[in-house]
Amino acid sequence: MRKLKNTELNRKSVDEFKKSKKTSAIVILDNIRSIHNVGSIFRTSDSFLIERIIISGYTATPDNPKMEKTALGSSDSVDWEYSEDIIDTIEKLKKRGTKIISIEQADRSLKIEDFKPLKDNEYAFIFGNEVDGIQDEIINVSDDVIEIPQVGTKHSLNVSVAAGIVLWDFFYKTEI
Repeated sequence: MRKLKNTELNRKSVDEFKKSKKTSAIVILDNIRSIHNVGSIFRTSDSFLIERIIISGYTATPDNPKMEKTALGSSDSVDWEYSEDIIDTIEKLKKRGTKIISIEQADRSLKIEDFKPLKDNEYAFIFGNEVDGIQDEIINVSDDVIEIPQVGTKHSLNVSVAAGIVLWDFFYKTEI
Protein backbone atom coordinates (compact mmCIF):
# COMPACT_ATOMS: atom_id res chain seq x y z
CA MET A 1 0.00 0.00 0.00
CA ARG A 2 1.14 3.54 -0.71
CA LYS A 3 -0.17 7.00 -0.05
CA LEU A 4 -1.70 8.64 -3.13
CA LYS A 5 -0.18 11.79 -4.58
CA ASN A 6 -2.37 14.87 -4.88
CA THR A 7 -2.34 14.46 -8.66
CA GLU A 8 -3.89 10.99 -8.27
CA LEU A 9 -6.87 12.15 -6.20
CA ASN A 10 -8.91 13.38 -9.18
CA ARG A 11 -10.26 16.39 -7.29
CA LYS A 12 -12.60 18.87 -8.92
CA SER A 13 -11.38 22.26 -10.07
CA VAL A 14 -13.20 25.27 -8.60
CA ASP A 15 -15.13 25.58 -11.87
CA GLU A 16 -16.11 21.89 -11.78
CA PHE A 17 -17.14 22.28 -8.13
CA LYS A 18 -19.36 25.26 -8.98
CA LYS A 19 -21.09 23.24 -11.73
CA SER A 20 -21.51 20.08 -9.62
CA LYS A 21 -24.79 18.95 -8.12
CA LYS A 22 -24.59 19.96 -4.47
CA THR A 23 -25.51 18.11 -1.31
CA SER A 24 -28.89 19.45 -0.16
CA ALA A 25 -27.42 21.19 2.87
CA ILE A 26 -26.64 24.71 3.99
CA VAL A 27 -24.29 25.54 6.85
CA ILE A 28 -25.14 28.49 9.09
CA LEU A 29 -22.35 29.91 11.25
CA ASP A 30 -23.50 32.30 13.97
CA ASN A 31 -21.04 34.19 16.16
CA ILE A 32 -18.09 31.85 15.60
CA ARG A 33 -15.14 33.63 17.21
CA SER A 34 -12.21 31.71 15.67
CA ILE A 35 -11.36 32.48 12.07
CA HIS A 36 -9.51 29.15 11.94
CA ASN A 37 -12.71 27.28 12.85
CA VAL A 38 -14.55 29.12 10.09
CA GLY A 39 -11.84 28.25 7.56
CA SER A 40 -11.94 24.60 8.64
CA ILE A 41 -15.71 24.50 8.21
CA PHE A 42 -15.34 25.95 4.70
CA ARG A 43 -12.85 23.19 3.90
CA THR A 44 -15.18 20.49 5.24
CA SER A 45 -18.09 22.03 3.32
CA ASP A 46 -16.04 21.82 0.15
CA SER A 47 -15.31 18.14 0.85
CA PHE A 48 -19.01 17.26 0.97
CA LEU A 49 -20.25 19.61 -1.81
CA ILE A 50 -22.32 21.71 0.61
CA GLU A 51 -24.63 24.11 -1.21
CA ARG A 52 -23.53 27.24 0.66
CA ILE A 53 -22.55 28.78 3.96
CA ILE A 54 -24.48 31.58 5.63
CA ILE A 55 -22.43 33.68 8.03
CA SER A 56 -23.94 35.87 10.74
CA GLY A 57 -23.02 37.85 13.81
CA TYR A 58 -19.33 38.51 14.33
CA THR A 59 -18.24 35.37 12.43
CA ALA A 60 -15.35 36.21 10.12
CA THR A 61 -15.95 36.12 6.39
CA PRO A 62 -13.62 34.90 3.64
CA ASP A 63 -12.77 38.54 2.94
CA ASN A 64 -10.31 38.21 5.81
CA PRO A 65 -7.01 36.87 4.42
CA LYS A 66 -6.23 35.07 7.71
CA MET A 67 -8.93 32.51 6.87
CA GLU A 68 -6.86 31.09 4.02
CA LYS A 69 -4.55 29.32 6.49
CA THR A 70 -7.26 26.74 7.23
CA ALA A 71 -9.67 27.22 4.32
CA LEU A 72 -6.94 26.38 1.75
CA GLY A 73 -8.91 27.88 -1.15
CA SER A 74 -12.29 26.39 -0.21
CA SER A 75 -13.74 29.86 0.28
CA ASP A 76 -13.37 30.20 -3.51
CA SER A 77 -15.35 27.04 -4.21
CA VAL A 78 -18.09 27.12 -1.56
CA ASP A 79 -20.70 29.84 -2.06
CA TRP A 80 -21.28 32.02 0.97
CA GLU A 81 -23.28 35.03 2.06
CA TYR A 82 -23.50 37.24 5.11
CA SER A 83 -26.81 37.68 6.95
CA GLU A 84 -27.45 40.82 8.98
CA ASP A 85 -30.58 39.26 10.53
CA ILE A 86 -30.15 35.52 11.07
CA ILE A 87 -33.71 35.00 12.37
CA ASP A 88 -35.15 36.62 9.24
CA THR A 89 -32.84 34.48 7.09
CA ILE A 90 -33.94 31.32 8.92
CA GLU A 91 -37.61 32.24 8.48
CA LYS A 92 -37.06 32.73 4.72
CA LEU A 93 -35.36 29.33 4.49
CA LYS A 94 -38.25 27.72 6.39
CA LYS A 95 -40.81 29.30 4.02
CA ARG A 96 -39.12 27.61 1.07
CA GLY A 97 -39.20 24.26 2.87
CA THR A 98 -35.69 24.04 4.30
CA LYS A 99 -35.53 22.09 7.57
CA ILE A 100 -33.61 24.07 10.20
CA ILE A 101 -31.42 21.96 12.48
CA SER A 102 -29.44 23.43 15.38
CA ILE A 103 -26.42 21.45 16.53
CA GLU A 104 -26.60 21.80 20.29
CA GLN A 105 -27.20 20.00 23.57
CA ALA A 106 -30.83 20.55 24.54
CA ASP A 107 -33.45 18.92 26.72
CA ARG A 108 -35.24 17.33 23.74
CA SER A 109 -32.35 17.01 21.31
CA LEU A 110 -32.18 14.11 18.89
CA LYS A 111 -29.02 12.01 19.01
CA ILE A 112 -27.23 12.22 15.68
CA GLU A 113 -27.41 8.46 15.14
CA ASP A 114 -31.23 8.73 15.31
CA PHE A 115 -31.41 11.56 12.76
CA LYS A 116 -33.01 10.25 9.56
CA PRO A 117 -32.86 12.95 6.86
CA LEU A 118 -35.28 12.70 3.97
CA LYS A 119 -33.51 12.63 0.62
CA ASP A 120 -35.87 15.16 -1.02
CA ASN A 121 -35.55 17.80 1.71
CA GLU A 122 -33.02 20.58 2.05
CA TYR A 123 -31.47 21.04 5.48
CA ALA A 124 -29.69 23.96 7.14
CA PHE A 125 -27.35 23.04 9.98
CA ILE A 126 -26.64 25.80 12.49
CA PHE A 127 -23.39 25.96 14.44
CA GLY A 128 -22.91 28.53 17.20
CA ASN A 129 -20.33 30.20 19.34
CA GLU A 130 -17.50 28.08 20.73
CA VAL A 131 -18.25 29.03 24.34
CA ASP A 132 -21.95 29.92 24.52
CA GLY A 133 -23.30 27.69 21.75
CA ILE A 134 -26.40 28.59 19.73
CA GLN A 135 -28.57 31.45 20.94
CA ASP A 136 -31.91 30.39 22.49
CA GLU A 137 -33.72 32.60 19.98
CA ILE A 138 -32.29 30.50 17.14
CA ILE A 139 -33.03 27.18 18.87
CA ASN A 140 -36.64 28.32 19.32
CA VAL A 141 -37.13 28.76 15.54
CA SER A 142 -35.32 25.52 14.65
CA ASP A 143 -37.26 22.50 13.43
CA ASP A 144 -35.03 20.19 15.42
CA VAL A 145 -31.90 20.04 17.55
CA ILE A 146 -29.28 17.37 16.95
CA GLU A 147 -26.75 16.39 19.58
CA ILE A 148 -23.49 14.51 19.10
CA PRO A 149 -23.26 12.13 22.08
CA GLN A 150 -20.12 12.45 24.19
CA VAL A 151 -19.03 10.26 27.07
CA GLY A 152 -15.83 11.89 28.31
CA THR A 153 -15.23 14.66 30.81
CA LYS A 154 -15.66 17.63 28.45
CA HIS A 155 -19.03 19.19 27.68
CA SER A 156 -18.53 19.98 24.01
CA LEU A 157 -16.56 19.41 20.84
CA ASN A 158 -14.69 22.06 18.88
CA VAL A 159 -17.20 23.63 16.47
CA SER A 160 -15.19 22.66 13.39
CA VAL A 161 -14.97 19.06 14.61
CA ALA A 162 -18.73 19.03 15.29
CA ALA A 163 -19.35 20.41 11.78
CA GLY A 164 -17.18 17.67 10.30
CA ILE A 165 -19.12 14.96 12.12
CA VAL A 166 -22.54 16.40 11.22
CA LEU A 167 -21.73 17.05 7.56
CA TRP A 168 -20.16 13.62 7.07
CA ASP A 169 -23.15 11.98 8.77
CA PHE A 170 -25.60 13.90 6.57
CA PHE A 171 -23.62 13.19 3.39
CA TYR A 172 -23.36 9.51 4.28
CA LYS A 173 -27.08 9.18 5.04
CA THR A 174 -28.28 11.05 1.94
CA GLU A 175 -25.69 10.67 -0.80
CA ILE A 176 -24.20 7.23 -0.43
